[in-house]
Amino acid sequence: MSANNTSGEIYAVADFCLIPMGLETPSVGPQIAECQRVLEKSGLEYHLHGYGTNVEGPWSQVMDAIKACHEAVHAMGTPRIATDIRIGTRVDKEISKGGNSGKVSRVEEILAKDQQS
Repeated sequence: MSANNTSGEIYAVADFCLIPMGLETPSVGPQIAECQRVLEKSGLEYHLHGYGTNVEGPWSQVMDAIKACHEAVHAMGTPRIATDIRIGTRVDKEISKGGNSGKVSRVEEILAKDQQS
């Protein structure tokens, strides 16, 4: 198995949905905003979307960032958190950043060819 970045660690593209539970209000915006602040500080590439966040980088740093999101949201007084995580890795080509945007670009290229036909 080949390494996927200069740290020698496998490169991971994760999509995660952190779900704060047990709050007095159904709104979770403040908790999700806090998680985004944590990700900003992590230095990893990330992108918020309607039902979660993509984050990518070396495996351990991605896992540490998700853990830090849990810690920060608990520190806000959230008694329970459930998180769904989907992770993709590959070792057949070198990836050091932009793994998710590369996937999106590839699909957009295919769709653009459809428009030209």
